[in-house]
Amino acid sequence: MTPATFSDLSLVGGFLAGFASSLHCIGMCGGIATSLTLSLGGKDATPGQQARILLLAQLGRILAYITAGGLLAALGSTIYIGFDQTGLHLILRWAAAVVLVYIGLSVAGWAPSLAGFDRVGHHIVTWTQKPFAGALSSASPVLAGFIWGFLPCGMVYAMLFYAMLTGHVMTGMLLMAGFGLGTVPAVVLSVFGLVRLLGRLRSRGVRIVTGLLIILVAVASAALPWRTIAALCGIPVE
Repeated sequence: MTPATFSDLSLVGGFLAGFASSLHCIGMCGGIATSLTLSLGGKDATPGQQARILLLAQLGRILAYITAGGLLAALGSTIYIGFDQTGLHLILRWAAAVVLVYIGLSVAGWAPSLAGFDRVGHHIVTWTQKPFAGALSSASPVLAGFIWGFLPCGMVYAMLFYAMLTGHVMTGMLLMAGFGLGTVPAVVLSVFGLVRLLGRLRSRGVRIVTGLLIILVAVASAALPWRTIAALCGIPVE
């Protein structure tokens, strides 16, 4: 596989995890999105204005994910310094694949969920919802979304850990960009009250298929030829 293929796998894996995450915690994410849309647009905002505010907030949230993913991937890359790069990178690459496999199993319902941080995030949102919305009433939707992106979420933390293990800034950024994009459809559906369609997307069958696809991406990322991985990380290959 080529380096471009590796990046594509990261983007696809992130998208699938984001899609599954949004279906899992739509109650919290949908509530935040609705609160921001109403507080930033006001009660008299037209559906078009609400849609614009919502999409700009999603852009801010995705930018937060990309920023965090890039920073943690850069941090992960520093681990190589002073160690045998070839052996350490192989270990980290397989560790990242194991994390992604666990995420897939969790999404499918075959492993303990990552909902612990979600519960923490729910309490924080409930506690700060009124002052949070008031403080952002005159702020840019992009800024509001950016702040939203740093609220506690188990799946976000799991994906950021995966991004750190990749040890490659662009891969970490692409991974979290895909994750953010994957969360958008369900959040938009919840805000505009498309409950019936959202209910179908949240079915167990969809979650199992999504989990299996995430596992498939993890296996593919671990099975990439070493020369491709070495080229991505700047490791000389004789």
